[in-house]
Amino acid sequence: MAARAGGAAGERRILCVGLVCLDIISVVETFPAEDSDTSFIAADFQRRGVDTAHVVWQTRGDVPCACCIVNASSGSRTIVLHDTNLPDVTARDFERVDLSQYKWIHFEARNAAEQEAMLDRVERHNRAAAPGQRVRISVEVEKPREELLPLMGRGQVVFISKDLAQHFGYRSAPEALRGLRGRIQSGATLICAWAEEGADAVGPDGKLVHSDAFPPETLVDTLGAGDTFNAAVIFALAEGRTLQDALTFGCRIAGRKCGIQGFDGII
Repeated sequence: MAARAGGAAGERRILCVGLVCLDIISVVETFPAEDSDTSFIAADFQRRGVDTAHVVWQTRGDVPCACCIVNASSGSRTIVLHDTNLPDVTARDFERVDLSQYKWIHFEARNAAEQEAMLDRVERHNRAAAPGQRVRISVEVEKPREELLPLMGRGQVVFISKDLAQHFGYRSAPEALRGLRGRIQSGATLICAWAEEGADAVGPDGKLVHSDAFPPETLVDTLGAGDTFNAAVIFALAEGRTLQDALTFGCRIAGRKCGIQGFDGII
């Protein structure tokens, strides 16, 4: 699935490439009506101003769905995922995207072979485009799957998860950044969030940047905090803020998210 953040007419926007999963956090009276998952997601995107013009509507498969049990006293969650046979977005689907509309494209590492072809297309576009019209690429590698690791070398900004870092035996974000920096391209930025310990990053200059976490007074709901962090960092960097400012902004917004149910009212 590809969805883009809305913006004013003529403004170059941010495109997200990945897959949407419906999280059912709590049901008071009834479940969503049968076969209503897709319409619910589309309506939610519309309400939040997310342009879905490039969404690939699949004719087979079902929307992935996760039942999330949130601990009311601690804010921690248990997730039971019902994965389905919904196809991932393909390089052919991506060919329909007018790259000149976007200043940033973020890839959630999933189907590596298809995404390699998508990244090739963006890089060809950048080589032919004027400096001010080039697209910045970010990649998130969350799952410790061997076939996804080469995608770390394709982003100008690369997010790695705590789970991935621990899979390699690293015990902290700084240790993971030092150990995995050799997998990214020259001049890229590598970022790793580490829950209550905040987040760290290393930029093109090789200097380590850190931000503490900003925990809420009461921990309510941590579901989606990682995605919130990534989105806030991308937003800040796309606006031209420094890496330090972007990292701090990401931790601050993720902290706010942990203090509320859902996402309404984060900012």
